[in-house]
Amino acid sequence: MSDIVDHSRRQFLSFAGKAGLTTLVAQAVGINLGVVDIVRAQTGKRGVEPFRFAIISDAHLYSMPDHKFDQQLADAVAQVNAMTPLPDFVLFGGDVAQNGTEDQLVKGNKILAGLKMPLKLIPGEHDWYLDMGDAWRGLFGDETWSFNHKGVHFIGLNSILVRDFWTEAGMTPLERMTVMEMLESPIPGPWGVHEKQLEWLANDVKDLAPDTPVVIFTHSPLWDYYPRWNFQTSDAPEIREILSKFDNVMSYHGHVHQTLYNRIGNMSSVAALGTAWPWPYPPVELAFPETRMNRADPSIATDGMGTQVIDLSGSFEGLVQYKPFEDSLTPFMRDGFKV
Repeated sequence: MSDIVDHSRRQFLSFAGKAGLTTLVAQAVGINLGVVDIVRAQTGKRGVEPFRFAIISDAHLYSMPDHKFDQQLADAVAQVNAMTPLPDFVLFGGDVAQNGTEDQLVKGNKILAGLKMPLKLIPGEHDWYLDMGDAWRGLFGDETWSFNHKGVHFIGLNSILVRDFWTEAGMTPLERMTVMEMLESPIPGPWGVHEKQLEWLANDVKDLAPDTPVVIFTHSPLWDYYPRWNFQTSDAPEIREILSKFDNVMSYHGHVHQTLYNRIGNMSSVAALGTAWPWPYPPVELAFPETRMNRADPSIATDGMGTQVIDLSGSFEGLVQYKPFEDSLTPFMRDGFKV
Protein backbone atom coordinates (compact mmCIF):
# COMPACT_ATOMS: atom_id res chain seq x y z
CA MET A 1 0.00 0.00 0.00
CA SER A 2 2.99 2.34 0.34
CA ASP A 3 3.00 3.19 -3.39
CA ILE A 4 -0.63 4.29 -3.13
CA VAL A 5 0.19 6.45 -0.12
CA ASP A 6 3.07 8.17 -1.93
CA HIS A 7 0.90 8.85 -4.95
CA SER A 8 -2.02 10.10 -2.89
CA ARG A 9 0.02 13.03 -1.61
CA ARG A 10 0.39 14.25 -5.18
CA GLN A 11 -3.02 13.41 -6.58
CA PHE A 12 -6.34 15.17 -6.22
CA LEU A 13 -8.49 12.06 -5.89
CA SER A 14 -6.87 8.69 -5.56
CA PHE A 15 -7.43 5.35 -3.97
CA ALA A 16 -6.96 4.05 -0.44
CA GLY A 17 -8.10 0.49 0.03
CA LYS A 18 -11.29 -1.28 -0.99
CA ALA A 19 -13.74 1.24 -2.42
CA GLY A 20 -12.08 3.97 -0.38
CA LEU A 21 -10.33 7.16 -1.41
CA THR A 22 -7.51 9.09 0.19
CA THR A 23 -8.47 12.67 -0.57
CA LEU A 24 -12.06 11.54 -0.75
CA VAL A 25 -13.77 9.76 2.08
CA ALA A 26 -15.85 6.95 0.56
CA GLN A 27 -18.52 4.82 2.12
CA ALA A 28 -20.82 2.11 0.88
CA VAL A 29 -23.63 2.83 3.28
CA GLY A 30 -26.61 0.56 3.50
CA ILE A 31 -27.01 -2.31 1.12
CA ASN A 32 -25.11 -1.00 -1.87
CA LEU A 33 -24.67 2.74 -1.55
CA GLY A 34 -21.45 4.58 -2.31
CA VAL A 35 -20.90 7.80 -0.42
CA VAL A 36 -18.07 10.21 -1.11
CA ASP A 37 -16.80 12.91 1.21
CA ILE A 38 -14.20 15.42 0.00
CA VAL A 39 -12.28 16.16 3.19
CA ARG A 40 -9.12 17.83 1.94
CA ALA A 41 -8.18 18.29 -1.69
CA GLN A 42 -5.48 20.37 -3.33
CA THR A 43 -3.79 20.34 -6.70
CA GLY A 44 -0.86 22.69 -6.94
CA LYS A 45 -1.85 25.98 -5.35
CA ARG A 46 -5.56 25.53 -6.00
CA GLY A 47 -7.51 24.77 -2.84
CA VAL A 48 -10.87 23.02 -2.72
CA GLU A 49 -13.42 23.81 -0.04
CA PRO A 50 -14.32 20.58 1.82
CA PHE A 51 -17.68 19.12 0.93
CA ARG A 52 -19.57 15.86 0.67
CA PHE A 53 -21.53 14.22 -2.12
CA ALA A 54 -23.16 10.82 -2.42
CA ILE A 55 -23.37 8.23 -5.19
CA ILE A 56 -26.25 5.80 -5.71
CA SER A 57 -26.26 3.49 -8.72
CA ASP A 58 -27.85 0.55 -10.54
CA ALA A 59 -31.28 0.17 -8.95
CA HIS A 60 -32.69 -2.04 -11.78
CA LEU A 61 -36.31 -1.50 -10.78
CA TYR A 62 -38.97 -3.86 -12.16
CA SER A 63 -42.58 -3.04 -13.03
CA MET A 64 -44.05 -5.38 -10.43
CA PRO A 65 -45.17 -3.60 -7.24
CA ASP A 66 -43.29 -3.99 -3.97
CA HIS A 67 -40.27 -5.68 -5.54
CA LYS A 68 -37.33 -5.99 -3.13
CA PHE A 69 -35.24 -3.67 -5.33
CA ASP A 70 -37.76 -0.88 -4.65
CA GLN A 71 -37.13 -1.09 -0.93
CA GLN A 72 -33.36 -1.34 -1.36
CA LEU A 73 -33.33 1.91 -3.33
CA ALA A 74 -35.62 3.51 -0.75
CA ASP A 75 -33.24 2.35 1.99
CA ALA A 76 -30.33 3.99 0.17
CA VAL A 77 -32.26 7.26 -0.06
CA ALA A 78 -33.10 7.10 3.65
CA GLN A 79 -29.47 6.43 4.56
CA VAL A 80 -28.24 9.42 2.56
CA ASN A 81 -30.86 11.62 4.17
CA ALA A 82 -29.71 10.46 7.61
CA MET A 83 -26.07 11.45 7.09
CA THR A 84 -24.49 14.14 9.21
CA PRO A 85 -23.56 16.44 7.63
CA LEU A 86 -25.85 15.98 4.65
CA PRO A 87 -24.19 15.59 1.24
CA ASP A 88 -24.34 18.68 -0.94
CA PHE A 89 -25.80 16.62 -3.79
CA VAL A 90 -26.27 13.06 -5.06
CA LEU A 91 -25.12 11.52 -8.34
CA PHE A 92 -26.97 8.50 -9.73
CA GLY A 93 -24.86 6.22 -11.91
CA GLY A 94 -27.41 4.76 -14.32
CA ASP A 95 -29.86 1.86 -14.63
CA VAL A 96 -32.78 3.22 -12.67
CA ALA A 97 -34.88 0.68 -14.61
CA GLN A 98 -34.40 -2.94 -15.60
CA ASN A 99 -36.40 -3.02 -18.85
CA GLY A 100 -36.51 0.67 -19.72
CA THR A 101 -40.29 1.04 -19.36
CA GLU A 102 -41.74 4.38 -18.37
CA ASP A 103 -43.43 2.96 -15.27
CA GLN A 104 -40.09 1.66 -13.98
CA LEU A 105 -38.45 5.05 -14.53
CA VAL A 106 -41.39 6.85 -12.91
CA LYS A 107 -41.14 4.54 -9.92
CA GLY A 108 -37.42 5.32 -9.59
CA ASN A 109 -38.02 9.04 -9.93
CA LYS A 110 -40.63 8.88 -7.16
CA ILE A 111 -38.27 7.06 -4.79
CA LEU A 112 -35.31 9.33 -5.60
CA ALA A 113 -37.52 12.39 -5.09
CA GLY A 114 -37.30 11.60 -1.38
CA LEU A 115 -33.70 12.86 -1.30
CA LYS A 116 -33.22 16.04 0.71
CA MET A 117 -30.51 17.35 -1.63
CA PRO A 118 -30.17 17.99 -5.39
CA LEU A 119 -29.81 14.99 -7.71
CA LYS A 120 -27.98 14.56 -11.02
CA LEU A 121 -28.25 11.41 -13.14
CA ILE A 122 -26.65 9.75 -16.13
CA PRO A 123 -28.37 6.84 -17.93
CA GLY A 124 -27.53 3.16 -18.17
CA GLU A 125 -28.34 0.79 -21.01
CA HIS A 126 -31.33 -0.63 -19.10
CA ASP A 127 -32.86 2.87 -19.03
CA TRP A 128 -32.39 3.72 -22.67
CA TYR A 129 -33.05 1.31 -25.51
CA LEU A 130 -36.80 0.72 -25.30
CA ASP A 131 -37.60 4.26 -26.46
CA MET A 132 -34.06 5.61 -27.07
CA GLY A 133 -34.13 7.66 -23.90
CA ASP A 134 -37.39 9.57 -24.44
CA ALA A 135 -38.94 8.67 -21.07
CA TRP A 136 -35.61 9.07 -19.26
CA ARG A 137 -35.07 12.58 -20.66
CA GLY A 138 -38.66 13.52 -19.86
CA LEU A 139 -38.11 12.67 -16.21
CA PHE A 140 -34.44 13.50 -15.59
CA GLY A 141 -33.37 16.03 -18.24
CA ASP A 142 -30.20 16.09 -20.32
CA GLU A 143 -27.92 13.06 -20.15
CA THR A 144 -24.82 15.18 -20.81
CA TRP A 145 -24.02 17.92 -18.32
CA SER A 146 -21.39 19.73 -16.29
CA PHE A 147 -21.31 22.04 -13.29
CA ASN A 148 -18.83 23.60 -10.88
CA HIS A 149 -19.05 23.07 -7.15
CA LYS A 150 -16.70 24.57 -4.57
CA GLY A 151 -13.70 24.48 -6.87
CA VAL A 152 -14.39 21.11 -8.55
CA HIS A 153 -15.67 20.65 -12.12
CA PHE A 154 -18.17 17.79 -12.46
CA ILE A 155 -19.02 16.17 -15.82
CA GLY A 156 -21.69 13.61 -16.74
CA LEU A 157 -21.68 11.67 -20.03
CA ASN A 158 -23.92 9.04 -21.64
CA SER A 159 -21.47 6.19 -22.23
CA ILE A 160 -23.90 3.47 -23.37
CA LEU A 161 -24.40 4.56 -26.99
CA VAL A 162 -24.06 1.96 -29.75
CA ARG A 163 -24.32 2.07 -33.54
CA ASP A 164 -27.75 1.34 -35.04
CA PHE A 165 -28.07 -2.46 -35.23
CA TRP A 166 -31.87 -2.58 -35.15
CA THR A 167 -33.18 -0.69 -38.18
CA GLU A 168 -31.76 -2.94 -40.89
CA ALA A 169 -32.66 -6.01 -38.82
CA GLY A 170 -36.27 -4.78 -38.53
CA MET A 171 -36.29 -5.08 -34.73
CA THR A 172 -39.13 -3.82 -32.60
CA PRO A 173 -38.29 -1.53 -29.68
CA LEU A 174 -38.81 -4.47 -27.30
CA GLU A 175 -36.43 -6.66 -29.33
CA ARG A 176 -33.84 -3.87 -29.31
CA MET A 177 -34.17 -3.51 -25.55
CA THR A 178 -33.90 -7.27 -25.03
CA VAL A 179 -30.63 -7.33 -26.98
CA MET A 180 -29.19 -4.51 -24.87
CA GLU A 181 -30.20 -6.19 -21.61
CA MET A 182 -27.99 -9.20 -22.36
CA LEU A 183 -24.70 -9.09 -20.46
CA GLU A 184 -22.62 -10.80 -23.16
CA SER A 185 -24.70 -9.86 -26.21
CA PRO A 186 -22.51 -9.98 -29.36
CA ILE A 187 -25.00 -7.98 -31.44
CA PRO A 188 -24.68 -4.29 -30.38
CA GLY A 189 -20.90 -4.03 -30.34
CA PRO A 190 -18.95 -1.86 -27.90
CA TRP A 191 -20.53 1.08 -26.11
CA GLY A 192 -19.23 4.63 -26.16
CA VAL A 193 -20.05 8.32 -25.90
CA HIS A 194 -19.51 8.87 -29.66
CA GLU A 195 -18.46 11.91 -31.65
CA LYS A 196 -21.04 14.50 -30.58
CA GLN A 197 -20.30 14.07 -26.87
CA LEU A 198 -16.54 14.02 -27.47
CA GLU A 199 -16.89 17.39 -29.22
CA TRP A 200 -19.07 18.66 -26.36
CA LEU A 201 -16.51 17.49 -23.77
CA ALA A 202 -13.60 19.17 -25.53
CA ASN A 203 -15.54 22.44 -25.65
CA ASP A 204 -16.68 22.11 -22.02
CA VAL A 205 -13.15 21.91 -20.59
CA LYS A 206 -11.20 24.05 -23.07
CA ASP A 207 -11.14 27.14 -20.85
CA LEU A 208 -10.47 25.35 -17.55
CA ALA A 209 -7.05 25.71 -15.95
CA PRO A 210 -4.90 22.53 -15.79
CA ASP A 211 -4.96 22.54 -11.98
CA THR A 212 -8.78 22.41 -11.88
CA PRO A 213 -9.95 19.25 -10.06
CA VAL A 214 -12.20 17.29 -12.44
CA VAL A 215 -14.70 14.53 -11.64
CA ILE A 216 -16.27 12.67 -14.60
CA PHE A 217 -19.26 10.42 -14.22
CA THR A 218 -20.25 7.63 -16.66
CA HIS A 219 -22.19 4.39 -16.47
CA SER A 220 -19.44 2.21 -17.93
CA PRO A 221 -15.77 2.34 -16.87
CA LEU A 222 -13.42 4.58 -18.82
CA TRP A 223 -10.92 1.75 -19.24
CA ASP A 224 -11.01 -1.78 -20.67
CA TYR A 225 -11.92 -3.76 -17.56
CA TYR A 226 -13.72 -6.72 -19.17
CA PRO A 227 -15.04 -5.91 -22.68
CA ARG A 228 -16.74 -9.33 -22.95
CA TRP A 229 -19.31 -8.06 -20.44
CA ASN A 230 -19.21 -4.51 -21.84
CA PHE A 231 -17.21 -3.44 -18.79
CA GLN A 232 -15.52 -0.76 -20.94
CA THR A 233 -16.15 2.35 -23.02
CA SER A 234 -14.97 2.20 -26.62
CA ASP A 235 -13.83 5.82 -26.85
CA ALA A 236 -12.37 6.03 -23.34
CA PRO A 237 -8.90 6.72 -24.84
CA GLU A 238 -10.30 9.80 -26.56
CA ILE A 239 -11.94 10.96 -23.31
CA ARG A 240 -8.69 10.49 -21.41
CA GLU A 241 -6.82 12.41 -24.09
CA ILE A 242 -9.22 15.37 -23.88
CA LEU A 243 -8.79 15.41 -20.10
CA SER A 244 -5.03 14.80 -20.18
CA LYS A 245 -4.23 18.50 -19.70
CA PHE A 246 -5.50 18.36 -16.12
CA ASP A 247 -3.24 17.53 -13.21
CA ASN A 248 -5.69 14.98 -11.84
CA VAL A 249 -9.04 13.58 -12.91
CA MET A 250 -11.39 11.32 -10.93
CA SER A 251 -13.71 8.96 -12.82
CA TYR A 252 -16.73 7.35 -11.18
CA HIS A 253 -18.78 4.71 -12.95
CA GLY A 254 -21.61 2.30 -12.20
CA HIS A 255 -22.53 -0.82 -14.22
CA VAL A 256 -20.16 -3.33 -12.57
CA HIS A 257 -21.90 -3.50 -9.15
CA GLN A 258 -18.65 -4.05 -7.24
CA THR A 259 -15.70 -2.30 -5.65
CA LEU A 260 -13.01 -1.61 -8.21
CA TYR A 261 -10.13 0.79 -8.79
CA ASN A 262 -7.77 1.55 -11.65
CA ARG A 263 -5.47 4.38 -12.69
CA ILE A 264 -4.34 5.34 -16.19
CA GLY A 265 -2.24 8.47 -16.59
CA ASN A 266 -3.85 11.32 -14.69
CA MET A 267 -7.21 9.53 -14.28
CA SER A 268 -8.17 7.45 -11.24
CA SER A 269 -11.31 5.33 -11.62
CA VAL A 270 -13.55 3.98 -8.88
CA ALA A 271 -16.66 1.85 -9.39
CA ALA A 272 -19.93 2.39 -7.56
CA LEU A 273 -21.86 -0.47 -6.03
CA GLY A 274 -25.45 -1.09 -7.08
CA THR A 275 -28.56 -1.11 -4.92
CA ALA A 276 -29.88 -4.20 -6.74
CA TRP A 277 -27.23 -6.95 -6.48
CA PRO A 278 -23.44 -7.46 -6.48
CA TRP A 279 -21.80 -8.83 -9.63
CA PRO A 280 -19.12 -11.51 -9.36
CA TYR A 281 -15.67 -10.50 -10.55
CA PRO A 282 -14.75 -11.60 -14.08
CA PRO A 283 -11.76 -13.94 -14.54
CA VAL A 284 -9.17 -11.22 -15.09
CA GLU A 285 -6.14 -10.07 -13.15
CA LEU A 286 -6.72 -6.68 -11.54
CA ALA A 287 -3.99 -4.07 -11.42
CA PHE A 288 -5.12 -3.31 -7.87
CA PRO A 289 -6.36 -6.67 -6.53
CA GLU A 290 -6.72 -5.30 -3.01
CA THR A 291 -9.75 -3.35 -4.24
CA ARG A 292 -11.87 -6.50 -4.53
CA MET A 293 -14.63 -6.91 -1.98
CA ASN A 294 -14.95 -10.27 -0.24
CA ARG A 295 -18.23 -12.18 -0.24
CA ALA A 296 -17.97 -15.18 2.04
CA ASP A 297 -21.54 -16.31 1.34
CA PRO A 298 -22.98 -15.08 -1.98
CA SER A 299 -26.36 -16.60 -1.06
CA ILE A 300 -26.78 -13.74 1.45
CA ALA A 301 -27.77 -10.69 -0.56
CA THR A 302 -26.01 -8.22 1.72
CA ASP A 303 -22.85 -10.26 2.31
CA GLY A 304 -19.91 -8.28 1.04
CA MET A 305 -21.79 -5.02 1.54
CA GLY A 306 -21.34 -2.52 4.30
CA THR A 307 -19.77 0.79 5.18
CA GLN A 308 -16.27 1.98 4.37
CA VAL A 309 -15.03 4.98 6.35
CA ILE A 310 -11.71 6.77 5.83
CA ASP A 311 -10.45 9.22 8.44
CA LEU A 312 -7.82 11.49 6.96
CA SER A 313 -4.91 13.36 8.47
CA GLY A 314 -3.44 16.53 7.08
CA SER A 315 -0.78 14.48 5.30
CA PHE A 316 -3.45 12.67 3.26
CA GLU A 317 -2.82 9.46 5.19
CA GLY A 318 -5.95 7.80 6.46
CA LEU A 319 -7.50 4.92 8.34
CA VAL A 320 -9.83 2.73 6.29
CA GLN A 321 -12.42 0.86 8.34
CA TYR A 322 -15.00 -1.58 7.02
CA LYS A 323 -18.33 -2.08 8.75
CA PRO A 324 -19.96 -5.12 7.10
CA PHE A 325 -23.56 -6.21 7.42
CA GLU A 326 -22.71 -9.89 7.84
CA ASP A 327 -20.32 -11.45 10.39
CA SER A 328 -19.28 -14.02 7.80
CA LEU A 329 -16.92 -11.51 6.16
CA THR A 330 -13.21 -12.14 6.61
CA PRO A 331 -11.33 -10.41 9.46
CA PHE A 332 -9.46 -8.31 6.89
CA MET A 333 -12.72 -6.75 5.80
CA ARG A 334 -13.75 -6.06 9.39
CA ASP A 335 -10.47 -4.50 10.48
CA GLY A 336 -9.29 -1.02 9.71
CA PHE A 337 -5.93 -0.43 8.06
CA LYS A 338 -3.77 2.60 7.49
CA VAL A 339 -2.92 3.77 3.98
